[in-house]
Amino acid sequence: MVGIETEIKFAVTEQARLEARLLALGFEVTTPRSFESNVLFDTAGRTLRARRELVRIRSYAGRTIVTHKCVPPSGIGEDRHKHRVETETEVADGQAIAEILRAAGLEPAFRYEKWRTEFSDGRGHCVVDETPIGVFAELEGSPEWIDSAAAALGVPDEARMTLSYGRLFDIWRERMGTAVTDLTFEAVQRADASLQ
Repeated sequence: MVGIETEIKFAVTEQARLEARLLALGFEVTTPRSFESNVLFDTAGRTLRARRELVRIRSYAGRTIVTHKCVPPSGIGEDRHKHRVETETEVADGQAIAEILRAAGLEPAFRYEKWRTEFSDGRGHCVVDETPIGVFAELEGSPEWIDSAAAALGVPDEARMTLSYGRLFDIWRERMGTAVTDLTFEAVQRADASLQ
């Protein structure tokens, strides 16, 4: 599947309240809370990251999905929303795909984990991601739907983000003064323990 992904993120301080509000607005849970593991692949010189692209293998809710994302040809990657060309497909064997990527010169460059719950109102999606560095939500759909949903959820403009989890992790690492390299629950817990 190929398409333009349009989204925003925002930090969540009261997860139960957000989820209750989503249900009150007519959203339904499309995927119950599930553990998600992601591995980004890149060249040794991080060529893809420099071009603002990614190749990812995601394992989530019993599925394995391979994704490539890049900035649209128009060059508009962010305005009030984040826009990416997204090409993805479900695969039967994630390990085989990882070996194919390695054979093509890519290597695991970044791992990140979260617990994700997906909601939909039939026009767009809201995902609630419990990450090792905090809870975030993403609204994905048309720009008009995102703006409407954000307003209905009480998300002020200044709380909207177009950052990736990799960039949020970089900011967290700088703030914490840690050299941990992966956004996994184990790595972040180790880093937190070493800073105390």
